[in-house]
Amino acid sequence: MHIETIKAYRVMQPFVEGRYNMSKGRGADGFDAVIVSVTSNTGLTGWGEMAPLGNFYSAAFAAGAQAGVAEIAPHLLGQDPRALARLNRLMDTVFKGHPYIKSAFDMACSDLTARAAGVPLVTMFGGRESDMADLYRVVTHGSVEAMIAHAKRIVSEGFHRLQVKVGGEVRDDVERVTAVASSVPKSTVIFCDANAGWSAYQARQFVDATRDIDYTMEQPCVSVDDCLSVRRSLDKPMVLDESVTSLEEMLEIHSKGAADGLTLKISRLGGVTKTRQIRDLAVDLGFMVTVEDTGGAEIDTAAMAHLSLSTPEERRLHAIAFHEWVTIRTARNAPPVIGSRMGIPDGPGLGIDVDPGLLGKPFLDLSR
Repeated sequence: MHIETIKAYRVMQPFVEGRYNMSKGRGADGFDAVIVSVTSNTGLTGWGEMAPLGNFYSAAFAAGAQAGVAEIAPHLLGQDPRALARLNRLMDTVFKGHPYIKSAFDMACSDLTARAAGVPLVTMFGGRESDMADLYRVVTHGSVEAMIAHAKRIVSEGFHRLQVKVGGEVRDDVERVTAVASSVPKSTVIFCDANAGWSAYQARQFVDATRDIDYTMEQPCVSVDDCLSVRRSLDKPMVLDESVTSLEEMLEIHSKGAADGLTLKISRLGGVTKTRQIRDLAVDLGFMVTVEDTGGAEIDTAAMAHLSLSTPEERRLHAIAFHEWVTIRTARNAPPVIGSRMGIPDGPGLGIDVDPGLLGKPFLDLSR
């Protein structure tokens, strides 16, 4: 089997709830996604997707993904899509760095490989550990009143896990979190995510002022060392997200004892193959794990679901359903969401049925 055709599409995905706000004025109105199809000489097609959250969240941006995909694709024609480790080495050889650009190719080839074998992708990732994964919802940064209303609405819809955005002016964020925590049932699981928005000094101020609130702290500072300094004064769990950019970074976090849990972003790590490798080692090292991505619709969410449900349940934190964030559809048979839990679609590979007619004209169309 070899890769015969590669196509790539740009798909704008506006948010259902309007602008997504983080601290310090950072925000986006939707995902600017790159979707890739990889078709073999046998006629099978695999699908991949990556979508950065604006230009501010990760070292990734949509125009860079589009340009990089066009650079890498010619090197993949004629290659065996099932040789995933070899394909990843090839991409790293011909295009240094920029893992987010490679992610959709790796996802598409993984999907194609599982479809060729007639098995769901979760089987290739180690096997299904449970039927459904708990979902969380995000309370975006805003006024106290807006965040209270948002949190109450999420809880009224049956969700019991909230990620509350912080990382702005400390006193204001203390007020926001205190108000949100007081407005929802005590059984609600709360994560306070600063998205690396604070200095260690500011994070320690926040931690000291919120000791009476039950929450998990997520990525307070940019560097692992600053997060570690905060953790030393923290009487709550710490999860790192933006710091997990590679296997080496994950091992550094472990060796320093800087976190209790990790959030693994598929595109930040270069695809599902490398994410699965890091996930498995993180589980063996005792971390709690969330597997998600920076954005996307049905394709990317399906990949997240397969990785989440192949993570041991006792080590899995939660998941997120990005395809419910956006107003457009790219595929049928999306990951099923029942209440506040998500499963995986039935069928081989990702299990979804992508409709190319929903994607528009490809900006890249290469054949061998």
